[in-house]
Amino acid sequence: MGAEALATVDKLKQSMALLRRHLDWDRAVLRLEELNALSEDPELWNNPANAQKLMRERTKLDEAVSAVLFIETELTDTLEILALAEAEADTDMEAEAEEALKALAESAKTAELKALLSGEADGNDSYIEIHAGAGGTEAQDWAGMLFRMYLRWAESRGYKTETVQYMDGEEAGIKSATIQVKGEDAYGWLKTESGVHRLVRISPFDSNAKRHTSFASVWVFPVIDDSIDIEIIESDLKVDTYRASGAGGQHVNTTDSAIRITHLPSGIVVQCQAERSQHKNRATAMSMLKARLYEEELRKREEEASAVNAQKTDIGWGHQIRSYVMQPYQMVKDLRTGEESGQPQKVLDGALDPFMAAALAARVHGDSGKPVEDID
Repeated sequence: MGAEALATVDKLKQSMALLRRHLDWDRAVLRLEELNALSEDPELWNNPANAQKLMRERTKLDEAVSAVLFIETELTDTLEILALAEAEADTDMEAEAEEALKALAESAKTAELKALLSGEADGNDSYIEIHAGAGGTEAQDWAGMLFRMYLRWAESRGYKTETVQYMDGEEAGIKSATIQVKGEDAYGWLKTESGVHRLVRISPFDSNAKRHTSFASVWVFPVIDDSIDIEIIESDLKVDTYRASGAGGQHVNTTDSAIRITHLPSGIVVQCQAERSQHKNRATAMSMLKARLYEEELRKREEEASAVNAQKTDIGWGHQIRSYVMQPYQMVKDLRTGEESGQPQKVLDGALDPFMAAALAARVHGDSGKPVEDID
């Protein structure tokens, strides 16, 4: 067996071991058996919404488990063929087997991508919350650019979006905004976007044309349904009403019905101004609060399950995940994975999939999460 084939075999074995670990193999197999049994229950469709959710989970888990079993079986068979080819000095058979290994490597990449989106809430719709950092107009303009970037990304994937909350900047951009992204695996794709995003450019707001560095934070959390029970005590809430701020019909309804809810024990703040009805805005804000608390629980579970190797997802102003440099050169670089692009305008137009896929893959491969070398 040639050196390239040996390397492919080693990589395939590592991929399968990592996928089994990522899927929590024993739990995944037991859950699939449970879902198969539930799918045969004639009373399942008495609750269509719950049935559809269960069937989506079953399909996704079945695809992930079946892919691992298929690749492992094919790898065993191919290695036996290679051993036979070497024993009989059959170069044609050996060449065919090595080509089969390459095909298996491609199948493993596909299986990894599906496994990346097999988390508990990955199939859900998602909220994206954006906040400008310190720095006034420059930071607010940067937050506005991120707002547009995520809308463009969602559009490119065929997702629907709704602006739940939008607060204009003083001169340009936004102080904050919350987008709801609706579509299959929306949260799964977006969940690694949480963190601080940095922009370096010649500021259009500086008459001296100096280079500025701006920051904005992004927080992503899943939309959850009524089947997930999150207990919230009314006395733990501080509820404020205020006049909505936004760009009129382009983003929100500007009314006196905007709602801000602060969850005092956790310090989580959610806002909604999408509707003219204060009652509807409060209901949406409560749903967002439950989603934030649920996301916090998911994050804690993930960290506890992989405390040694998992990439940390704590968010703070010091935790930069990506730099977007427009001057003195053109570069976007993810500080967790090293993924980069020399076309920042393309990225800002929504070309985020390579960055998201690399960050998701880092979770499967158990990368330490130590930032790679930063860029100025």
